Amino acid sequence: MAVRAAVLPAVGSPLEITGIELPDPGPGQVRIRLAAAGVCHSDLSLSNGTMRLPAPAVLGHEGAGTVLAVGDGVTHVAPGDAVVLNWAPSCGACPACGRGEVWLCAHALNGAAGVHARRADDGTDLHPGLNVAAFAEETVVAASCVLPLPDGVPLTDAALLGCAVLTGYGAVHHSARVRPGERVAVFGAGGVGLATLQAARIAGASTIIAVDVSPQKEELARAAGATDYLVASDTTPREIRALTGKEGVDVAVECVGRASTIRAAWDATRRGGRTTVVGIGGKDQQVTFNALEIFHWGRTLSGCVYGNTDPARDLPVLAEHVRAGRLDLGALVTERIALEGIPAAFENMLAGKGGRALVVF
Repeated sequence: MAVRAAVLPAVGSPLEITGIELPDPGPGQVRIRLAAAGVCHSDLSLSNGTMRLPAPAVLGHEGAGTVLAVGDGVTHVAPGDAVVLNWAPSCGACPACGRGEVWLCAHALNGAAGVHARRADDGTDLHPGLNVAAFAEETVVAASCVLPLPDGVPLTDAALLGCAVLTGYGAVHHSARVRPGERVAVFGAGGVGLATLQAARIAGASTIIAVDVSPQKEELARAAGATDYLVASDTTPREIRALTGKEGVDVAVECVGRASTIRAAWDATRRGGRTTVVGIGGKDQQVTFNALEIFHWGRTLSGCVYGNTDPARDLPVLAEHVRAGRLDLGALVTERIALEGIPAAFENMLAGKGGRALVVF
C-alpha cells in the first residue's frame, strides 16, 4: 500500500506530495511510522543543489516515530518502540570514527545513494535524502539510523532532537565549549539558532545576544534564553561590542551560512575568542581575512558538523535536560503543519521568513 511523501523530482524543482511504495524492511532495516518531521534549512540546501546528493529523492532528515517492523538482525528496537532518526550514522571503522570524531564519519551518507522507494504513479526509483526520508508517513531505514527515544520526551517534539537540537547543543558544548559566565552571540534565530540560545543558557553564559534579520523573532529568542536582541545590520559587530564593554563576545555562533554573517560573527568576537560556524553556505559564499588581523586578534574560527555530536551519547543527555525543564523543545517550533504544507514552508525559508516548521503526521 502506498504512503504519502514529499518528493524532490530533481534539483531545483518544487517538491511534490505524492504516493510512494516502500519495501518491507530487509536484514538490518527498520520500518517506522513517522509522528513528526522538522523542516530544516538543510533540506532546502538539498533541493537547490547547495548540498549534492542523488535525486529524485524523498527529503526530510529530522524525524521521530514508532517502529512498525524490523528486519533480521535488528535487536536494539522492536515494534511499538518510540524512536528518533539519526541521519548521519557513523560506520565505526573509518579514520574519523577511530579518532572518536563520529560526526566526520567518511561513510555517514553512503545510504543516500541507494534506492529507498518508488513513486506509486510511475515506478521511478527514489533515493533517501540524507539517509532517512522523513518527509513521509512511513519510512524504511538502516538500523544504524534508529535511536531509542528516552522516556519522558513527547514523541512529536522529539523529532527536533534529530538535527536542530543536537546541532545547537553540540555547537555550544562540544565545538565552542562555552564556559559559565562567558558572553555568547548567536547569529540566526531559526530552529538551530533557538536551540543554540537554549544551550548557551544551559551552559551558564552570562550574556546571550541573539541576532536576526527579523524583528518578529525577538520574543522567541528571549524565551529561549537571549538576554539581548539585535536586528542584523552593517553595524551589528559594533553594537555587540557596545554590549560587552567594547571587547566583544567570548563566543560567536553563526547559524546562517552566509559570508556576511560569518564575517560579522568573527568581527563580534573578542580578541582570543572563538567563532563557530554552524550554517551551511554555498561555494559562492567567500569569506576573506587579511593575514595581519588573524595574527592580531588571535581568534579561533572553526566549522561545526552536526554539532560535533555523537547522537547515541548525547541524546540521553538532551532527554534529561527536557525532563528537568531546562530544554523546551516546543519553544523551537514556530509553525506546526501537515505534510501538504512543506512546499510553503520552503518558500518561507527562501524569503527569510521561516523559523522551524514541524510536520505533524
